[in-house]
Amino acid sequence: MATSVRRTVLNLPAAPVGPANPLPALRPLPTSYSLDERAAAGLPRDMARQIGYEPLRSLLPVRMLDGYDRERTPTELDALVIENDHLRATVLPGFGGRVHSLHHKPTGRELLYRNPVFQPAHFALNGAWFSGGIEWNIGATGHSPLSCAPLHAAVVPAPDGGEMLRLWEWERLRDLPFQIDLWLPEDSAFLHVGVRIRNPHERTVPVYWWSNTAVEEHPDTRVLAPADRAWHREHSGPLQSVPVPEHEGVDRTYPSRSEHSADHFYDVATGDRTWIAAVGGEGHGLIQTSTDTLRGRKLFHWGSGSGGARWQRWLTEPDTPGYAEIQAGLARTQLEHVRLEGGEEFSWLEAYGPLSADAQVTHGEDWAAARAEVESRLTDALPREAVDAAYRAWLPHADTEPVRSLAAGSGWGALEVLRAGFALPGTPFDATTLGEEQAPWQELLATGVFPEPRRVLPPGSSLVAQHWRDMLETAPADPLTEYHLGVAQWHAGDLAQAVRSWERGLELAPSRWPLLRCLAVADQVGGHPKRAAERFAEAFDDLCQERRDNGETWTAATAALGREAIEALLVAGCPEEARLVWARLRPAVQQRGRFRLVHARLLLAEGYRDEARAIFEGGFEVADLDEGSELLAQLWSELSDEPLPEEYDFRMRPAD
Repeated sequence: MATSVRRTVLNLPAAPVGPANPLPALRPLPTSYSLDERAAAGLPRDMARQIGYEPLRSLLPVRMLDGYDRERTPTELDALVIENDHLRATVLPGFGGRVHSLHHKPTGRELLYRNPVFQPAHFALNGAWFSGGIEWNIGATGHSPLSCAPLHAAVVPAPDGGEMLRLWEWERLRDLPFQIDLWLPEDSAFLHVGVRIRNPHERTVPVYWWSNTAVEEHPDTRVLAPADRAWHREHSGPLQSVPVPEHEGVDRTYPSRSEHSADHFYDVATGDRTWIAAVGGEGHGLIQTSTDTLRGRKLFHWGSGSGGARWQRWLTEPDTPGYAEIQAGLARTQLEHVRLEGGEEFSWLEAYGPLSADAQVTHGEDWAAARAEVESRLTDALPREAVDAAYRAWLPHADTEPVRSLAAGSGWGALEVLRAGFALPGTPFDATTLGEEQAPWQELLATGVFPEPRRVLPPGSSLVAQHWRDMLETAPADPLTEYHLGVAQWHAGDLAQAVRSWERGLELAPSRWPLLRCLAVADQVGGHPKRAAERFAEAFDDLCQERRDNGETWTAATAALGREAIEALLVAGCPEEARLVWARLRPAVQQRGRFRLVHARLLLAEGYRDEARAIFEGGFEVADLDEGSELLAQLWSELSDEPLPEEYDFRMRPAD
């Protein structure tokens, strides 16, 4: 059959992502990896330099996605299918362009871990993320904020004259456009993926990219890559060079044999072919390879410990296989960011396909022979020269304009193109995608005035790049403009000026709570917990007077600010005031798992230890529990001397 791209619908039990958190993400991000002078001395010079290069400090202008739950219902998800005689790839354009399934038609084998449910969890930089398939991570160390966001999608002519699926969007953390082209050359058993990241600015920008592929994990699953050493890191631990395959008496190339979750960044020698494979006990599996620009290769596994097993079940449903991830990135490790000069671009080609190798060799004790067997089979199926040739053939088509639209992403790229007149052939950010979120910024751009809202609502998204900050500084200084200006100044590191902007806005603001909340966060960051708590309480009181209905937007604002206020008041030693905030939360919000946990903390602060423990005994689930969070374990230790119940054990590191 000729290669084709078509629409379809995927039916899955799914929990809705929910509304974005309307409160701007002002708090600084925790440093993903601290590199002191001694640690840096033990690393290759380029790695140490890139680990220290522009780590992400803030999520702004991106908003948190923490409004989901764990109530799954049958749901139809829009999907796109790319198909030829060998493979059928199913893509979710509404969820970061995730490749949900890669089905090998001649054998009937699914090459990926295909999650049977859609369950958001707090793994992305901005919250909501889900497991399974092939995900595309751009932005900064961590899972992309676009994990649960729509991308633009269209059909484009492929290099061989067939059809190609193009996905593209504007990545807002680093302010960059990118595209992903997926196609199946005629009679090919490998999905080809061309990726391009462009820097249309004059300034240099830090870039991060990792393609993460989930594969089923069984006791006999082995991950192979062309390396004899790896940079190993357990959750929140140090980065250290270790031998491959065996480390501390355990063959770490079998994910199920490690007790704790860990990353293994394979140290592939310069000039060697880049690939990574997951192979089952019978020698069958998936292999990924690429052109040399995508140099990094990594294995992530959850480990066999109770916490890792709990996370595996948390992300899917009982009695389904676990998974490990084989990954490929621009740098050796995911702790690094790479410089992209103004006006330049990064581009490369990846290929994903089936692998069948001699099981006795690939699972034998001779690591060099196992590697050679896999690479030999890859060479037979897809020679290195063929990948390089496919990349050269694709690159001229990266500028080809789409011929048939399939899905729409956000309007933020269109706003940036409107502002700066960027020429981005192949990835049209059309003005028709501009929507309600972009409307006030479009008016600021056209008139120099940030408009007052037509109805009372929580403030919309803030834009923080220097060009938008400059426009806000010259706009009339009304309260809403001062609010957004303060957010932009805060992002730029001018904290004192941000506070002054918020204080000026507060003097005349008809809606005081957004400004009070910003000032409360500034107090927290500045080390004034008592004043922060007072301002949070005042902000929540003002919000309760202003909120208009029980709709999604006001409920999201009340829940987010109420949680922050209670936590700040408890830190400040004010449980009575925290109880007043709790009493004004919507009953439906009080029943959410996250708020059941907050209530247990409140009860403990009030001296009601038995009542707090009863919440644990009654059972609850914190849908947005952070990856690696030990909150449940810490609170349980204050309530009981008994072991932490299994259902609350999400610890990802060895016990101290």
